[in-house]
Amino acid sequence: MSQLKNILVATDLSGPAQQAADRAARLARMSGSALRLVHVLGAGVAAQLQSLIGLGSELEARLVEATRQELQTLAERLAAEYAVQADAALLQGSVANEITRAADTMDADLVVLGARGKDFLRRLMLGSTAERLLRKSTRPMLVVKQRAHEPYRRVLVAVDFSAWSAPLVELARGVAPGAQIVLLSAYDVPFEGKLRYASVPDATIDLYREQAWHAAERQLHALAARTGLGPGQWTPCLPRGDPSLAIIEHELEYGCDLVVVGKHGQNMAEELLLGSVTSHVLAESAGDVLVSTATSA
Repeated sequence: MSQLKNILVATDLSGPAQQAADRAARLARMSGSALRLVHVLGAGVAAQLQSLIGLGSELEARLVEATRQELQTLAERLAAEYAVQADAALLQGSVANEITRAADTMDADLVVLGARGKDFLRRLMLGSTAERLLRKSTRPMLVVKQRAHEPYRRVLVAVDFSAWSAPLVELARGVAPGAQIVLLSAYDVPFEGKLRYASVPDATIDLYREQAWHAAERQLHALAARTGLGPGQWTPCLPRGDPSLAIIEHELEYGCDLVVVGKHGQNMAEELLLGSVTSHVLAESAGDVLVSTATSA
């Protein structure tokens, strides 16, 4: 991934969303990117306003204008505090569609949002709007969970040596240049359960495990070399077992403040976002999560 040029922040103006906006502003300052904040008045919100106060009423217009001013004030604060170019747009319609359209219009290199909020961000993993946004987007998405005190220092990148693994590393380096990279690939012995069922000796299975570990190690070093990671810039991590659990465990063990995962894996038809790995990481990680939503390598 080349240097960030355009960053879009989807905000519902809640406290957690403010944290996401601050992280985005830090990234914009670091990379010299343009920053745009968008807030979407969803169709449901508009309907609620109209049912309460009437269609086209003066009060409705005042409430919309107050939201616009709050959004503009946030953009001005970020511009002043972080010395970045920031603007704001208040949109109306389907939240996922409008954010996706805004990101395409801006040609955003990164979409940033909070993990919790007042509306669709309030329940990121269970909210249908957020899931539609993650499915729909072809742009990297950064889900912010922590206050942005400093640049990312240590980043765990979960790879499986599919065609999307190298772009994941490049994405991580674009968002967190200078951070220490922990390259994690969970390995296992194929059909180990069936081997045991077939009474294959433990010593033989242990040998298969060792061979699988060495194969994964070779692939990990080859990936690091291919993506330009030099000695001292990265740490290998080769746990055995379920990748969902391994990512969360080693995020804490290595003190990572960002986890990078992909939407796709070795099975091109499998959307990890809708399966166990990415959804588990988004729900359970302590730190921020960067999701590569590219549909092709």
